[in-house]
Formats: sequence, C-alpha cells, structure tokens
Amino acid sequence: MRRTFGRALAATLLVMVLSMADWAAWLGWDQHEDELPDGSVRGPYEAWQVIGLVGLLLVIGVVVARRLSAVAAVLGATLGMTAAAAYDWSDDASGLWVIGAGLVMLGTFVVSLFVAVLARFVRRPAH
Repeated sequence: MRRTFGRALAATLLVMVLSMADWAAWLGWDQHEDELPDGSVRGPYEAWQVIGLVGLLLVIGVVVARRLSAVAAVLGATLGMTAAAAYDWSDDASGLWVIGAGLVMLGTFVVSLFVAVLARFVRRPAH
C-alpha cells in the first residue's frame, strides 16, 4: 500500500513540475501587452504560445495516464497549471488574478480528466 501511494505521489509531483515548466517555457517569459495602432492592447500571450502550452500538456497527460496513473495526470496538471498561473499573475494589483487562476484550475481539471480517461481506457485497434 505504501509503495503504491509513494509511486502515485511521485507521479503527481512529476506531472506538477512538468506542468509548471511547461507554463514557464511557453508563457512565463512574456509579460508585456502589445499596443495596437488603434490604441487598444492585446496580450500578453499570443495564440501560438497557448497552443504550445496546451499541446505539450496534452502529451504529458496522455503519457502519464497510460504509463503511470490517470489520477496523477489529472492532479499533477491541475496543481501545476494553477500554481504557475497564480505565481505568474499574482502581481496584478486589481486582484483579478485569483479569478483567472481559478478558471485555469477548473479548465485544467476538466480537460485533463477527459484526456486521462480517454488515454487510459481507449485502446488502439489490433492489427
């Protein structure tokens, strides 16, 4: 029982660290908004950055869910993305970063649960 718990905890921590590194690699370095010619602002993230973040997170989730633990894939991704968003956005004086981090947590949980269930229970067809 302890060995199983230890493996699950290690897998969860691994996914959490990989998720935070994923955030740092794709979004963590871009902190400025772009001013458009009409005076409006956009950003700080571009679509390709978010697509890269989600794509890598999907790969991590599928691999961990299939080889280690679906629970670790879901919890690790959710905790890692939420911690990274909270850390990255916590300097926002308006306090709205809390809502953003909560939405990241909810979205990551729902999508990673769906992906983990599919990865774990959908089998490849036999050739």
